[in-house]
Parts: sequence; C-alpha cells; structure tokens
Amino acid sequence: MTTKTLSVDQAEVLVASALERCRTHSANAAIVAKALVAAEADGLKGHGLSRVPSYAAQAKNGKVDGAAVPKVEHVTPALIRIDARHGFAYPAINAAVSALLEAAPIMGVATAAIRRSHHCGVAGHPVEKLAEAGLVAMLFANTPAAMAPWGGKTATFGTNPIAFACPLPHDAPIVVDLSLSTVARGNILAAKQKGEKIPEGWALDADGQPTTDPEAALKGTMLPLGDAKGTALALMVEILAAGLTGATYAADATSFLDDKGGPPGTGQLLIAFDSKMIGGPAAVSHFGRLAGQISAQPGTRLPGSRRISLREKAKRDGLAVAAALVAEIEAL
Repeated sequence: MTTKTLSVDQAEVLVASALERCRTHSANAAIVAKALVAAEADGLKGHGLSRVPSYAAQAKNGKVDGAAVPKVEHVTPALIRIDARHGFAYPAINAAVSALLEAAPIMGVATAAIRRSHHCGVAGHPVEKLAEAGLVAMLFANTPAAMAPWGGKTATFGTNPIAFACPLPHDAPIVVDLSLSTVARGNILAAKQKGEKIPEGWALDADGQPTTDPEAALKGTMLPLGDAKGTALALMVEILAAGLTGATYAADATSFLDDKGGPPGTGQLLIAFDSKMIGGPAAVSHFGRLAGQISAQPGTRLPGSRRISLREKAKRDGLAVAAALVAEIEAL
C-alpha cells in the first residue's frame, strides 16, 4: 500500500478543509479535524482519517449539522445537560469536558449528559483530558445497533464504548478505552477500505454465520466481548448513554458510516470525580502505588501507555496515511 506522510498540522488542515467544503462551519471543522487526527496519531485508525469521507457525506446532505452549536444547560451545579443539536459529537464533548473541569472540583462529583449526538470517536480522549486535571473520569456512549442480545439474532445494542481515566503522580494518566464488541466497528470499516479480510471471531454476517468479509460483517452483527457478559454491559451502557440522557436507542439510530437516513441522535454520559476531595490530598499518590505494582512486573504495561509512545512518534515523524485516502479527502 502506497502511503503519504503528513505532519499532524498538515493532517488537521487536510481534514478541516475537506469538512468546510462539505457544509461544516470552520470552528466545528477544526474541532473534528483535531479529534480525528489525534485518533490517527494514537494508532486508532478506525476512528481517524478513515472517517472523513463518511463524515463529509453526512454533513453535505444534512444527516449531521455541520453548523450546530451545542446547547449547554446547567441543571444543577453538579449536572450539565447538553443538546448536541444533531451536530458532530466533538464540540458537545468538548463543552462537557470544560463544564466538568469547573464543576467537579467544586461539587466533588459532576455529570454531563449529551443527547442528539453523533459518533464520539476515541472515548479515551475526553477522559484523559479530565484525568490530566486530577479528576477520575468515565465516559459511556451508545452507538447504532451492531450487536444482538446474547442468544438473539437482531442487532439491538451498539458496540457501546466505555472509557475510564485516572491521574498518576508522575506519569501520564491510566486510560482504559474499550468497545463492548470484540473489536471496534471502525476496524471493520478500515479493513473494508483497505480491501483486507477481517479475522475470524470479530463478526457474523446477516444470516448469523461467522465471516471474514468486512462488507458482510458491516451488514451483519458484531460479536460481543466476553460473550453474554459483553451484551450485559452493552445493555448497561445503552441505559446510561441513551435511556438516561434521552438520546436515541441503538436499534433506532441510523448508521455513523453512511449518509442514509436522518441524524443518528445517539448519546454520551460523562462523569468526573474530584480525587482529592473524595480521597484526600494523597489520593493521586495512592493511585500511583497501584500503578507501580503493575508496571514493576516484567511484560506488563498500564492501559493507555502505548498510545503515548505512538502519539510522540507521530509528532516527531508524521503520520503515514494511505495515499488513496489522502487523495479521496482532497477530492471532497
């Protein structure tokens, strides 16, 4: 595969310019571009530049409102309700992070509920920002239907990512970020774009049969992480991210991957805990002791540490992006 190397800044300009040409206001385009390029830099290509063509198509036909400005409502000092107004999720998530950075240190615990939203990208990035400020944070997001309940055949839950971040005294935060399917659906999209097969155990086709064809997988269902336990967790996330926020349930949400239908209207729920207010001034040091017990063991690493090294490499050496994808984005 022929690749083209772009600096982080060049990649952000490439993406933002393409989105602006496709009915996205410049401020929103810049926010979305930064999020997608950050995903690419962290090695999470399924949430990176591969998303640009589908995002642009959706903005172009109004499935996502590229001009939307999130409405932020402070219901109580500890509860923020955000209407993403069928725009991209990233501006709403940025607003949630900003609000939580103010509210959690005052209230001890604060929550931001986002509705009428869209694809949240790398769920670990918002919680990482909160952890960098000394907060322990969690994010729950629902996504369009991709997984059947255990024993069923009809997709009812999304891949429904969960993210968690915790500050450490002298290192980057611990960041746990996982989808409740065996892999994130973006990995299948990326395989389709590259013309590659997917491994067995990722997905089933529309007839409920195992498949290695990404096209068939996208028309079928994802296999859950941990079998029945994965679908139980997906139900929990569906309730937190859509039931509690008033967002659209997975089974009723349109796809993030194409420009068909109306806005998906999915939701996200973010919770931030002030570690020092709850655990005392030594809380972060206490987290550090546990982290040390893990990292001291040969062959282990703390969740999120691999991303940091890839991120630094991307800043230093640039991003190797498929030349065909760069050309496709330039042509939008």
